[in-house]
Amino acid sequence: MYHLTRADLFSLEEYSIKRSEFRNKVLSHKQNRRVGIGPNASLYFENRLTIQYQVQEMLRIEKIFETPGIEEELDAYNPLIPDGDNWKATFMVEFPDPEERRVKLTQLVGIEDRVWVKTGSEPKIWAIADEDLDRTTEEKTSAVHFLRFQLPDSFVDSVKSGAAVSIGIDHANYSFMIDSLPENTRNSLTQDLAWTNPAYSHSIVAGGLLEMS
Repeated sequence: MYHLTRADLFSLEEYSIKRSEFRNKVLSHKQNRRVGIGPNASLYFENRLTIQYQVQEMLRIEKIFETPGIEEELDAYNPLIPDGDNWKATFMVEFPDPEERRVKLTQLVGIEDRVWVKTGSEPKIWAIADEDLDRTTEEKTSAVHFLRFQLPDSFVDSVKSGAAVSIGIDHANYSFMIDSLPENTRNSLTQDLAWTNPAYSHSIVAGGLLEMS
């Protein structure tokens, strides 16, 4: 697994110096990992780099520099890093108008369990939602969920061999799908499936931050 440790993180002082460049690299990287499904739902696929950024930002905002506090943040965020045989994503139901969002969230109860991925002749893989805590009640769902797609070896082999990946949502009040992910997104997600995938780091090479695909 590629879980982060304290040794992988910038100190607060280092991060204050490198934050702007590091942030730009992460935002560029994230562009390949957002998947919009219909007009009002998006998956933001996480990996070691995106989670490192979230941890660094939390440490910066909360001014956490002592070991127990850092370890607490790592314990909270490390489960969101994919393990090599799954994809993990932040799922967001996006309605900019607060009143419309309130109404729609009552109509979309259970939507987080109706998100799927598929490749080739493989069956749909349904998302496992909110393993850390339940974010849905009988009256409404949350605007934010955390999903895990647990992928069998045959699915992983198919994707790593270049097969197209489709993603969709099958909910009574929201049903959309993408027949084939864009190549840049598929390639980025494929890297999450390789156990030999080099762990992302903040190493400095050639006078700048290590390039991240």
